[in-house]
Amino acid sequence: MGQRSRRDTISHSNVVKVIEVLAESEHSWEDAAQMALREASRTIRNIKSIYVKDMQAVVREGRIVCYRLNAKISFALEGNRESDEYDMREDRYGRY
Repeated sequence: MGQRSRRDTISHSNVVKVIEVLAESEHSWEDAAQMALREASRTIRNIKSIYVKDMQAVVREGRIVCYRLNAKISFALEGNRESDEYDMREDRYGRY
């Protein structure tokens, strides 16, 4: 059993970056999440998941007029050989 080199360890691991985004919609929280994902997809490839962290609504005259959310979007970094077969493990809360 030989010692594993640092290079072997890095090239066989899944490396994911997470960004935090804010989005809003006049229609629903689901629409706000879709908008966040759509906007992130314009400049980021290999998006693997979106985790909605917080939700908030703006109320005027007793009605919701705006749905806002704070979300984390995770994506595989370029050069990750396993990114096409990505198998992210859930954490203990069921999130990625």
